[in-house]
Amino acid sequence: MEIKVMSNILEKNEAIAARLRQRFAAKGILVLNLMGSPGCGKTTLLENTIAALKARLRVAVIEGDLFTDKDARRIEQLHVPVIQINTEGGCHLEASMVEEAVNSLNLDELDLVLVENVGNLVCPAEFDIGEDAKIVVLSVTEGDDKPAKYRIAFNVSKAAVINKMDLLPHTSFDMELAEHDIKSANSDILLFKTSFQGGQTTGLSSWLNWIKDEVRRKKEQVKGE
Repeated sequence: MEIKVMSNILEKNEAIAARLRQRFAAKGILVLNLMGSPGCGKTTLLENTIAALKARLRVAVIEGDLFTDKDARRIEQLHVPVIQINTEGGCHLEASMVEEAVNSLNLDELDLVLVENVGNLVCPAEFDIGEDAKIVVLSVTEGDDKPAKYRIAFNVSKAAVINKMDLLPHTSFDMELAEHDIKSANSDILLFKTSFQGGQTTGLSSWLNWIKDEVRRKKEQVKGE
């Protein structure tokens, strides 16, 4: 019975996600779904990404959290549209939640939607929300065992961001092992290494260039239809 219920939930979710994906495709909007544990630096990555891109790309953010709007208020300081979703204890965003948030956005005025999923390395990986790509964020402070323990998150992601690289010398994080396990889970995954400390950033440019290329590709698909 539990298996059937879960199957029904996923089928309904996938139907809504497919509808969302069609809406985004029709407008040429790139949608990225950021997943990661609490404290891995997803919001900081978003802040720096938006600050660097908002002059040339029209960006909106959907913030998923259990109860608070603290991350959304941080994003608001960048003066881009941001919609808060509180799951009230739920460990992931679902397509229906994202669809309701999207209905509050003017899709004609957007190039890029960044979704910060609920802090979790398990549940968000299993739910499609109509995104073009899932991005998994891992900080070196979490330990190099996470890619092996949470293999599915890396398996379903198009890119992995290894964050807080400035702290690497102060941890026992084995980068070679982590990269091996990430590639074992997904040989095609893209790897970016970033840090944001004291107003200084490293590794951001390659991440930004990839996003800009993906936005351009999405726009070209619309023109080619």
